[in-house]
Amino acid sequence: MSWPDVTVVDACVRRDGRGGSPTAVTDDDPAATDADRRAVAAAAGTSHAALLSPGRMPDGSWPVRFFTATAELSGCGHGTVAAQAVRLTRTGLGELNDRQHTGGRTFDTTAIRRPAGIEVWFDQGLVALRDPAEDERAAVVAALGLTDDDPHPTDAPRIAAPGAPRMLVPVRDRSALLRVRPHLGRLTTACRRYGLLGCFVYVPPVGDRPGAARMFAPAIGVDEDVANANSTGCLAAHLLDRTGAQTVAIEVEQGDTLGRPSGVLASARRGPAGITTRVGGLAVVRDGRGGDS
Repeated sequence: MSWPDVTVVDACVRRDGRGGSPTAVTDDDPAATDADRRAVAAAAGTSHAALLSPGRMPDGSWPVRFFTATAELSGCGHGTVAAQAVRLTRTGLGELNDRQHTGGRTFDTTAIRRPAGIEVWFDQGLVALRDPAEDERAAVVAALGLTDDDPHPTDAPRIAAPGAPRMLVPVRDRSALLRVRPHLGRLTTACRRYGLLGCFVYVPPVGDRPGAARMFAPAIGVDEDVANANSTGCLAAHLLDRTGAQTVAIEVEQGDTLGRPSGVLASARRGPAGITTRVGGLAVVRDGRGGDS
């Protein structure tokens, strides 16, 4: 089937408006099959697609579903940024505070018009953290092809799950990050064996300098992601967990190796139930029914 009203959004652009992750946003069609929905991103030339429900849930939230060419995702951070940017653009308002329902979870969203685009924040919720088992860690690290000098001297891999688990793998510096050349077949096998969405390889932020990261998720059809907002929230939770602080806020640059520089903001807070996070990014609506912003 055809999808006549697809809007392409550059989600999580840098502060100067450059780059971002191209994301297709369109209205869902009840008559469509999931195969039809998986075809949206490929037809639009993007890695991900967000499909907006035409109506609200009984609790007043808006359902949004996310697809790559190979799978439906239980959540998508930069897809949420793109979806809420389009929703704000359609209203003509300056700010939209709402609730989104994705993957069985309902959460708060905020979208605000800014001079450089639309700033979107959303509540990621609780992030569960654990140390990987030795065989789990070894399989993923081996698939990444890291050298003996690449691992971070004081940080270590963690499994983080805001829903779907992924492995966070720290490296020494940005040079080590740029050198990562994963064996995608081996990484796909390892992620499927251990039930992981993918692998977020990162350099932690230091002082006022943003962190940097690359996300590899070939098991869901995304060899390398331009921007992975949910993993940035996971990283904020991990960094908070290593300290005695009550809150932490980070900025992480991504997408440089793909020629699409991006930036994601995230904050983490300790609470009675555990560590919760908020994730944000700036979006530029490029074309389609949402118009330009």
